[in-house]
Amino acid sequence: MTMAPPEAPASADVVIVGGGIVGSATAYFLTRDPAWSGRVVVVERDGTYARASTPRSAGSIRQQFSTPENIRMSQFGMGFLRRLDEHLAVDGDPVDVSFRENGYLFLASESGMPVLEANHAVQRACDAAVELLDPAQLVAKFPWLSTDGIAAGSFGTANEGWFDPYTLLMAFRRKARAQGAVYVEDEVVLVERDGAGTAVTAVGLASGGRIACGTMVCAAGPNAGRVAALAGVALPVAHRKRFVYVFDCKDRFPTMPLVICPNGVWVRPEGAAYVCGTSPPEAEDPDCDDLEIDYAMFDDVVWPTIAERIPAFEAIKLSNAWAGHYDFNTVDHNGIIGRHPEVTNLVFANGFSGHGLQQAPATGRAVSELILHDGFTTLDLSRFAYTRFAEGRLVHELNVV
Repeated sequence: MTMAPPEAPASADVVIVGGGIVGSATAYFLTRDPAWSGRVVVVERDGTYARASTPRSAGSIRQQFSTPENIRMSQFGMGFLRRLDEHLAVDGDPVDVSFRENGYLFLASESGMPVLEANHAVQRACDAAVELLDPAQLVAKFPWLSTDGIAAGSFGTANEGWFDPYTLLMAFRRKARAQGAVYVEDEVVLVERDGAGTAVTAVGLASGGRIACGTMVCAAGPNAGRVAALAGVALPVAHRKRFVYVFDCKDRFPTMPLVICPNGVWVRPEGAAYVCGTSPPEAEDPDCDDLEIDYAMFDDVVWPTIAERIPAFEAIKLSNAWAGHYDFNTVDHNGIIGRHPEVTNLVFANGFSGHGLQQAPATGRAVSELILHDGFTTLDLSRFAYTRFAEGRLVHELNVV
């Protein structure tokens, strides 16, 4: 017998629009805080998550960023991953996301050295476990790698790798529900504001329901710009489609890190196979919400790059591929976390531009602190405030993969 999904309650202290990894992490941290005594409702339009960004991601985590806040957010996320049973187990069931701590390897040509070295300095200042390797050291450590045209590489020796994103999402969701969060499968199609326009008062649902709310959290991933527009607010977040290609190769490199070539093409092991991808040039990267796969990008860009860098990959067989979407911040490619300056009970958790999965624990914790304690208490993420756009305080992340 199939149980009907729960009906939307008439009111909630907090309504979270979007039940993906960021929305579910926010629900988890809110409901676990001793200061919390209210009702959290998470509105997710697709309970199967078939098109959601989280399960379609490459499932990776790294500390190699150019922005200190991004480094610290992923360090928090890594610490959370190492204690998943402590945080997310329900009824004693263990949480295993199959984490592979193989590291990241960013490769740079001579022209890319200033950025690589500057990033390395920022990372070391944040106590990230990274090392710079010259070509001879790269070959000694990774004998399958060709260093032609490579000046150096930055390797994460610990706290970087990949894991199963869907399992983590389901663990957050299950724990949040066990702690009292209510998940409603529906779509927000209306956002009501008070007469002065300074507060969200309710959200309207596609089913015809209405939920009055004390606070609204926009955690709608690539759809966040559309959701914000329902509240009459501009948010520079749009869909950007990315492809993950799966291939087989007779040569196995099980300890291989996630390798990022100077042109942005990346590749890593995935079980007995490999996965790879890249970001297209900005002029060829439109806002779109379809999931059609561009195989020409693999043939023309990705495969030639990885075959040049790892000669064993000259002989491979493409076996699968899928597409997913970044919630792309079109201004400075960083997360937008915090309250709207005028609609003050509207809180954003958006625009992570491909980093949302690894930054979800830190984001959920930060948003819950903002709601419950009116400020960040664990990590100061005020640089990612919505107000930075109008104030000209952009935070450009240089290491976007």
